[in-house]
Amino acid sequence: MLHTDIPTRGEILALASTTGPWCVSVYTPTEADTPTPDKNRVAFENQVKEVLDRVTDKQAGIALTDAFADLVDDEDYWRFQSRTLAVHATPTGMRTYRLPNRLEPSATLGDRFHIKPLLRAVTFPQTAFVLALSENAVRLVEVAAEGPAAEVAVAGLPTDLNKYLDLPPLGRGPHGRLQGSEGRKVRVRQFCRAVDQALRPVLAGHDIPLILAAAEPTDSLYRSVDSYPLLLAEGIPGNPEHLSDGDLAARARQLLDQHYAAELANVRSEFEKRRSDGRGVIDLSDIARAATYGIVHTLFVDIDASVPGAVTPDGALAAATGEAPGVLDEISRRVLLSNGRVLAVRGDDIPDGAHAAAILRYAP
Repeated sequence: MLHTDIPTRGEILALASTTGPWCVSVYTPTEADTPTPDKNRVAFENQVKEVLDRVTDKQAGIALTDAFADLVDDEDYWRFQSRTLAVHATPTGMRTYRLPNRLEPSATLGDRFHIKPLLRAVTFPQTAFVLALSENAVRLVEVAAEGPAAEVAVAGLPTDLNKYLDLPPLGRGPHGRLQGSEGRKVRVRQFCRAVDQALRPVLAGHDIPLILAAAEPTDSLYRSVDSYPLLLAEGIPGNPEHLSDGDLAARARQLLDQHYAAELANVRSEFEKRRSDGRGVIDLSDIARAATYGIVHTLFVDIDASVPGAVTPDGALAAATGEAPGVLDEISRRVLLSNGRVLAVRGDDIPDGAHAAAILRYAP
């Protein structure tokens, strides 16, 4: 089982807003549930030592060293990992995320965090929840990009429609009661609403899709009361009682791939439409200025590329004066802080094979 902590948009914005002289970002590829967790820990510890050796402020160095030592010494934490561990720390605090994506190792020190690798996990998260819903059974299954699926315990989750069907007949005005198929439909919707309410505290704070596995009319009735905004429009049809967690995971991954491919194709199509009116740009200097002045609506950025340098306060590209995450990271940060959308994708997914491309809110 993968143990994931995928950051929400709010958490990423908090990281993007953090500035200071000693911002440390460490990304370490890990193995999930490895019988030798020290392998992950030693690799991480070596990266930390290398980056902390560059901290020249004594008090900041002591605070960072103590914080990282506490994490390294937490044996239980290292027993449960995902594909990549991301740690962002300052002398006053630390945030850790166990990501389902396999990212390249890196350790950076600067006046802000290196957040671009983190964006891959939230651009097209390869994790999802599957709600297997039928009249005789209900289960919530967590699915990751790799590895086995796992059922999630949900307190108060209704497991059987029968207790709703056994309730007294429904009154609907003074002249009659709901009976037959109409009454059953109302009871099934009540059952679905109770399931939705039980899921709320479990799904709260997650920014990953929910996929519904259900037969009709339960599928439509659940969707009519669902409160989770990331429920995919396409679900897994049929009675899920006959599908194992592994079967649900396999079908969910196919749906995720189709969903994200369609979403990316739509955004690329929008970019091509905007080129003619000056709102689709690929020149990095133009994108940097647009990001600085808050007019980037959507940014494509190459997750694997690195462009050394910095972006000045007025949006010009410049040589870096010290350690810095780089131009692409800073552009991404400015887009996020102006409420733009950042798609961290592979180079082949960016128009013209550029390092970045942007759809602007309006032509400059």
